[in-house]
Amino acid sequence: MMSKNDVLLSIENLKVFFHSDGTVSRAVDGVSYEIREGETVCLVGESGCGKTVSALAILGLVPRPPGEIQGEGVLFRGKNLLELDEEALQRIRGKEISMIFQEPMTSLNPVFTVGDQIEEVITTHEEVSRFEAERRVVELLADVGIPSPEERVKDYPHNLSGGQRQRVMIAMALACGPAMVIADEPTTALDVTVQAQILHLFQGLQDRRRMAVLHITHNLGVVAEIADRIYIMYAGIIAETGNAEQIFHDPSHPYTMGLLAALPSRSRKGQSLYSIPGAVPDPAHKPAGCPFHPRCPHVEESCRGEFPAMCDFGDGHSARCPIVYEQRKGS
Repeated sequence: MMSKNDVLLSIENLKVFFHSDGTVSRAVDGVSYEIREGETVCLVGESGCGKTVSALAILGLVPRPPGEIQGEGVLFRGKNLLELDEEALQRIRGKEISMIFQEPMTSLNPVFTVGDQIEEVITTHEEVSRFEAERRVVELLADVGIPSPEERVKDYPHNLSGGQRQRVMIAMALACGPAMVIADEPTTALDVTVQAQILHLFQGLQDRRRMAVLHITHNLGVVAEIADRIYIMYAGIIAETGNAEQIFHDPSHPYTMGLLAALPSRSRKGQSLYSIPGAVPDPAHKPAGCPFHPRCPHVEESCRGEFPAMCDFGDGHSARCPIVYEQRKGS
C-alpha cells in the first residue's frame, strides 16, 4: 500500500471563477484531491461539472482574465504551482506534467508534420542534437504502435486516421518522460474498437514508465477498467470518492447512484434508459445548499439550505451526503 510520501500531486480547495458582464461563474468551487505516483485517478461527471477546467487550472492554462484561480495549494512534488510565474510553469508543462486533449485534430498543427511537432516538445525542454531528437521521435511512434514510424514522421495530421492521431498525441505527451499525464476524454471521438486499443496501449505504457494519470471522462465503462481511485464531480465540487469497488458496488451519493442507473444493461434490454432528471446547474446561478438537491430523489428540507459536509463511509470512501450517511448508520 502506498504511503503519504508517494503523493505526487495534492490539490487543496481549488477554485476557478469566470467573470463576465457582472456575473461570476463558479466553475470549480473548492475541489481537493490527491494523485500518487503510478496511480490512475479518474475524474467523472457530466459535461459542465468542471472536470476539464479543474485540470487546466493545475497547469495554469485557464485564460486570465476572464478566469480567476484561487486555492490553498496545487502541490506538485512539494512545489505550489499556483505560486509559479509563467516561465516556471512552462518548464513543467510537457516535461513533468503533460496533457492529452479530447480532439487531436484540433490539438495538432495542420501545417507541420507529426514528427516535427513531437520533436519540438523534446527540443523545448531538453538540450539534444537534431539527430538524437529525430531518433527519439521514431522510437516514440513505435512505442505507441504507429506502423512504419520512420515514414510516418513525415506525415501531416490529415494523413492519419483518428486512432493514429490520438497515438501521436500520446507520443507527444510521453516525449519527455513526465511523472504525470492528464488525459482529457482521450478516446471520446473514437469508435469503440479503437477506444479499447488506445486504452490498452496507454495502460501498458503507464505500467512500464510508472506514470501517474489523471483521466477525465464521463464514460463509466472506461472508469471500471482503469481506475485506482475515482472522484465523482458535480457542479464544481467533489460529490463522492472511493475505489472502483466502492463506487460501483456501494455508491453513497445520489448523483453517483443516478450515473450508475443510467448505464445500459443487458438485464434491462428493451426497457427505456434511465436519465437523471434536470440538468447540471449554471455555474453562475447555483442553488443554495446541496447543488444536486433540485435533481435528487432523496432530497430533504435541510438539503435546500445547508451545504453538505463530506461524510466518511470508511476505507477511504466518502460522499457529500449526510442523508444517505444517516440512513446507513441507522440501518
